[in-house]
Amino acid sequence: MDRLTRAQRTAVMRAVRVKNTSAEIAVRRLLFSFGCRYRLHATDLPGKPDIVLRPQHCALFVNGCFWHGHHCTRGARPSSNTKFWLPKIEGNRQRDRRVRAQLRKAGWRVLTIWECEIRQIERMTVKLRKFLQRP
Repeated sequence: MDRLTRAQRTAVMRAVRVKNTSAEIAVRRLLFSFGCRYRLHATDLPGKPDIVLRPQHCALFVNGCFWHGHHCTRGARPSSNTKFWLPKIEGNRQRDRRVRAQLRKAGWRVLTIWECEIRQIERMTVKLRKFLQRP
């Protein structure tokens, strides 16, 4: 059972950001420190990648672990209202796979950075550098 009333839960969910999340801003700061210049939320590409490096043909998605069903503690399956949440999260995962495939087919390199990885700055730095150095 949810500890919040329906109105309170609605207010909490409305406050969840889609763009310019703290995780996304952390990735952008790191890319900028590498000397990378990028575009945000490219509407002309499938899935509107969070960060796009056009000259390198790279698209980055910064995903929230809960919303995209990551297999970590932050991505734990909800225990309430599962009839709504489980299909919703699975739908997000299927859309993510479809969008990544479309981008790769169009010649883009795609990287997904998970919200839980942001806290491990050294690991995320290595992951980004390796991705950017690959041809």
